[in-house]
Amino acid sequence: MKTKILRALRESSEYISGQHLCDQFQVSRTAVWKAIEQLKREGYHIEAVRSKGYRLIESPDIISRAEIKSMMETRWAGQEVCYYDKTDSTNIQAKLGGENGAAHGTLFVADRQEAGRGRRGRSWESPRGVCIYMTILLRPDIEPSKAPMLTLVMALSVAEGIREQTGLAAEIKWPNDIILNKKKVCGILTEMSTEIEYINYVVTGVGINTNQERFSEEIKERATSLFIEGGSCVSRSRLIASVMKRYEENYGTFMRTKDLSGLYERYNSLLVNLNRDVRILETQGEYEAYARGINKKGELIVTTADGKEKHIFAGEVSVRGIYGYV
Repeated sequence: MKTKILRALRESSEYISGQHLCDQFQVSRTAVWKAIEQLKREGYHIEAVRSKGYRLIESPDIISRAEIKSMMETRWAGQEVCYYDKTDSTNIQAKLGGENGAAHGTLFVADRQEAGRGRRGRSWESPRGVCIYMTILLRPDIEPSKAPMLTLVMALSVAEGIREQTGLAAEIKWPNDIILNKKKVCGILTEMSTEIEYINYVVTGVGINTNQERFSEEIKERATSLFIEGGSCVSRSRLIASVMKRYEENYGTFMRTKDLSGLYERYNSLLVNLNRDVRILETQGEYEAYARGINKKGELIVTTADGKEKHIFAGEVSVRGIYGYV
């Protein structure tokens, strides 16, 4: 009920009478009043005028189940939200959801993580109240070998969502880091549970540095936030909804072909590595090459110094710029 009332207030520029809300949602005046009072306690500035009704004046940067769901414009992605004020990590909670029968498209969101992780088990700083930590649970009918491409689908969706909501020129560092001004603003981690021939579930976690004003000395040279780059606070819930909308569309394109043939041109248009010299870091050593973009499998196509073309598969391989992170 609170979600429905919040959505109605947000979508109207005029006052909405309490009776209208009662009639629209088939509830009592008392139920409407209680929902309004709860929203006020959560920080929403709602004006109440006798004989006119209620009007939403200001929404703080709140993430909650009601706030996120009131923003969603999707059919299945993020239509079910599991929200935590604090948790170990949204990927861990999503995997538990996967084991316990949570539906395809369920979104797990936290205001703070205590055990956030990046690639290869690296820790991910997870302060309260300023970042986005979310994981979507999927049950795709694809071969397990194709699941890593879903990470690139999410990377494209996050970059597009950031561009849509902030106007900032977010780019992708292959395969799945989101970059602003040559610094990392978002990391993405995909994990899955599989049998030999089929997938039980896939979880893709996203951590976006949203409204931080500063970073520790250890990472400030390679990390940034939307606030630092844009100069203003970003609504986390609105950005979550935007990313989910883009993801639902991009996932649908991916599932029609079971590869990136319908997405790789858009992905390449945002690829910070495109047509640049890069350093390929493999377990057996490293070498320099020239990046030419990804193919429909999500592999990075490079030309080595001796003129040979190689297709690099994301996994134990990292890519760096010749003179820095990108």
